[in-house]
Amino acid sequence: MGGTLSLTPPDGARLVIEATTLDVRQGLRDLMRCPLIQDLSADCLGTTELVLAEALNNVVEHAYARYSGQIEVEVRRDPAQLRFHIADKGLPMPGAAPPTGRLPAVGAFEDLPEGGFGWFLIRSLSQDLAYRREGERNLLSFGVLVDTAAC
Repeated sequence: MGGTLSLTPPDGARLVIEATTLDVRQGLRDLMRCPLIQDLSADCLGTTELVLAEALNNVVEHAYARYSGQIEVEVRRDPAQLRFHIADKGLPMPGAAPPTGRLPAVGAFEDLPEGGFGWFLIRSLSQDLAYRREGERNLLSFGVLVDTAAC
């Protein structure tokens, strides 16, 4: 268990974790505390953590559904956004593209689905989402706005 967070001053960080829910939780905690991110407003910090958590948990649940492996996260910051690049060697995304992110049909409160909101949240809260398969690696990238007007 555990991961490695390394800072690449002045505007970057790299996180390598095992593809487990526990390591994702710990890695997110470490990343949200790094100097690159910790000075964001509460709203921006929450948005960043939500989008990143959804993306990383999808890697654990789907890309590595059949076996174990590592997840690499690189982040760069510019004045307007945090730019994330996530890489793994898990299963490719079906259809070689991220899901459309349509909201699941909802009815009564007691009938709400347990899942199905992740890609909607990722697509709604991020910018310039891109996915490609390069050899044995999945590469997902997106930006999260951090300027005060966006948060």
